[in-house]
Amino acid sequence: MRHSDSSDLEPDANLLHPSIAEEAQDLVMSSDNDALPAPPQRIAARFSKSSSTRRKSSAASSRRNSLTSHHSSRSSRSAHGGPQSTHIAQHLRRASIIETRKARLADRAAHAEQVRLRAALAKAAPRASSTTEERALAAKQARERFLAQVAANCAEEVKRAKRVAEDTREKKAAELTRLKEDMRERSAEAEKRRSILQQTQRRPRTATLPSVEEKRTVTRKWKPRDEIEAAQVIQKAWRNAKRRRTVSEFLELGITLENVQKTSFEEIGSLFNQEKVLESTTKLLKLYGLQDGEADSTNTMAATRTFLSAFIVLGHPAYVLSNEGEQEKDLIEKAKSLLLCIDPIVTNGTRSPSTTQLESLVDVHASYQNAFTAWKDRDSSVLVDKMLAQFVELDAIWQSVKNDKDGRVAGDYREGIQNNQTLLLARIKRLAGADRAMKMIREATRKSRKAQAKKKTPGDIRPRAASHPTVDASGPSLTPIEISVSDTAVDSLASRKATPLLPDNRTIMHELAINKEYKIDVSPKTDMRENAIRAVSDKLRIGFESELGDSFVIVMAEKIREKLLSLVAPGKSLHTLISESLDTTMIENQVKMGAFSYQQFFSFMNSLLPKICAPIRDAEVKALAKDPTEDPIERLARLNYIIDLLSIDHANFTLQMSAPMLIKEATGYEERFFATTHGNGQLPKTQNWWFKSKRKTEEEIARRSSGSTPAPASRVTPDKVYIRGLVDLAVEVAELQEGDLPETLELDDSRIRRIRTDVHRMVIISAILLTGKNLMRRDVRSLWKEQAQRMWDLSFENGQAFIAVIETRYALPPITKTQLSGTVDRILLDGRSRQVTHPVVKVLLQKIKTHVHTRLSASSADERVKVASIATQVLSSGGLAEFVAQVGAMVDELQKVADVDREAHKKWYDEIVAESSQVQAEEV
Repeated sequence: MRHSDSSDLEPDANLLHPSIAEEAQDLVMSSDNDALPAPPQRIAARFSKSSSTRRKSSAASSRRNSLTSHHSSRSSRSAHGGPQSTHIAQHLRRASIIETRKARLADRAAHAEQVRLRAALAKAAPRASSTTEERALAAKQARERFLAQVAANCAEEVKRAKRVAEDTREKKAAELTRLKEDMRERSAEAEKRRSILQQTQRRPRTATLPSVEEKRTVTRKWKPRDEIEAAQVIQKAWRNAKRRRTVSEFLELGITLENVQKTSFEEIGSLFNQEKVLESTTKLLKLYGLQDGEADSTNTMAATRTFLSAFIVLGHPAYVLSNEGEQEKDLIEKAKSLLLCIDPIVTNGTRSPSTTQLESLVDVHASYQNAFTAWKDRDSSVLVDKMLAQFVELDAIWQSVKNDKDGRVAGDYREGIQNNQTLLLARIKRLAGADRAMKMIREATRKSRKAQAKKKTPGDIRPRAASHPTVDASGPSLTPIEISVSDTAVDSLASRKATPLLPDNRTIMHELAINKEYKIDVSPKTDMRENAIRAVSDKLRIGFESELGDSFVIVMAEKIREKLLSLVAPGKSLHTLISESLDTTMIENQVKMGAFSYQQFFSFMNSLLPKICAPIRDAEVKALAKDPTEDPIERLARLNYIIDLLSIDHANFTLQMSAPMLIKEATGYEERFFATTHGNGQLPKTQNWWFKSKRKTEEEIARRSSGSTPAPASRVTPDKVYIRGLVDLAVEVAELQEGDLPETLELDDSRIRRIRTDVHRMVIISAILLTGKNLMRRDVRSLWKEQAQRMWDLSFENGQAFIAVIETRYALPPITKTQLSGTVDRILLDGRSRQVTHPVVKVLLQKIKTHVHTRLSASSADERVKVASIATQVLSSGGLAEFVAQVGAMVDELQKVADVDREAHKKWYDEIVAESSQVQAEEV
């Protein structure tokens, strides 16, 4: 339906914005003036289609639906009356939009190209991986340093905050005490004024009034309402009086921190053990609810002593605390808090403390009691271990002297050992309890005796063909021990001197005098078994391949015959069998005729040796019989090795049977032998050693006297000079020089070298363990026995192995491990060079020397027992807790060496002493 007037559909020109109308007019005018060419037909056909068939576009996205476009279209149609102008305007707008979009797309493409070029350049550039890694590592290290610095700063701030808080708490407590003191003084003054006013007779205010109007002053007396109220008042008054009396009794004792610090530790200890002090303190603790139970019970007395220990911990920490570890510091802090909390309550004893004060006091007291119990348990365990070691050492001394047949040594030691063991047993029972103490002592003693029994040779060492020897001790010739088992290294038939396998008689007599159970050690030969067999085999092969040839077989058979006959007593069937079967003439004839059979010879030996050897050698003899080796030279070498072992077993059995008689003659034998060897000539090494020792002894006495007159007991005696010289000679870490060993101790050369090696390892390992304990804040008295045993076999070349042993016990923080590594490396320098330069090693070596010298200087049996009983405590406190047993064994060995040496060479020592005195007199 068409409207009659099309102008109604046209928008009002006045309603349009002027700029929009002007723009539309300009577009129309520009279209008419420029006379643009007509668009293509396909585009024109699109615009010329009917409006009914035209697709409607979205109003939100199409520009044609806008008011400006619609008005422009209507105005252009109304102005020109045709579609050509409309098409041109729309074309221009579309072209403008397209150009704008093209410009925008061109900008984006240029930007994308720039990004692509930069990416290509970055990809093509060489990568500096090492620089990046170095920067990352440097950044990581910087971060770690920063974190470490932050942690250190935080720790420092925490410490400072704690210190400030503690100072503030102390200031508040002091201020509170001062305020309470002021209040108490004011109350006393007010009470005093009140009593004065009550006593003063004042004139009544109504005194001026007529007597008729006077009123009598009536004093009102309080009366309880009933009996219950009266009883409550009486009880309250009684409790207050009892509290004042209890506090007054404790204050009269004068137990304050200032008085404890001014008094000596011994006097304080005796004061706290008095019954009056314990009773008053117990009453005070019960008054404030810190104790319950009977006053005479053991637990109550222990709690009272625990409370009094707070004064000793703060007043004399050096006498109570062994080191300054974390547990000790915590105990000191808890003791300080306890005294600060209870002091104002006790000082203001006339008034009942508040509930808050009592609760705080109970908490602080419980905290201190727990800390004290933990510290006591750890310290008591260390003390129990030390006292157990002392008890076991005394038992070992008694086991070594109880079999003395003369009875003099056992009688001297018996009383001293029993007294000291009784004291130790009482102390152990006090710390660990009676049942547990007895169990621990039984186990430790059984373990010690079992270890001593293991040192004896296991198995039956008596040879089957051995007989009881008879000893003629009238002269220096001791036939039962004179066993010259020759080596098979024979150089020629003319010269058949062999190196003896066994020690000479002098060495054997000397060792028996030192150790009654001495046996010839076979370990050097058994440890080097294959090397010894190979060496003998090579020498035999050289002998067989030489020009001697068959004659060498005869010599070998003769040597084996001599060795076997020395193992069997004459007149026995085995002696006859060996003599006839190994007849030298018969073997020589068989060799010349070429009828000698090695197979028959070895078969005879395989059947003979089981009849001669000791049961302990049965396995080795059977292994020799089953040896598949077909080389006769190697079998001869193995046979010679077995016969040498049988010879040593036979000699040990002979020593065991003859030891009691030989020991009696040991001193005289050594004296005669030494006189024969050295005669009345000079002993330059012994003289130099003696003079040097005497000079050191005099310097030490002069240093101790420090200018005052020396006491008679401190004068220089030959015994002191000898002990000083022996300790300086044996307890050292450097290698023993040939000129340092005196002639009188030449038989102890190997022993002194071994002791020096042991001392060297002791001080090095103890220095490492002591450093580890200090860095990890452990008690130096604690036993690291397993770690010390593992370190004993380590080489001083590898310091990390020692640190790894310590890490098996405790995990080391990185900083602690670094510090320990540096210290261990410096200590091991002394270990490799056999020198003493590190301070810790010097101190430990000096402690061992002092301890050994003190024990060797003890003259009487009581002094020796006393010094031995405190040896564990002395060495443990000095950082040598792991080597108490080794040091004790070393002291016993040196004591025996000193006794044997001075008894055998007394004549020569007296001459040296006389000469020394003469020289000193001439100098004076």
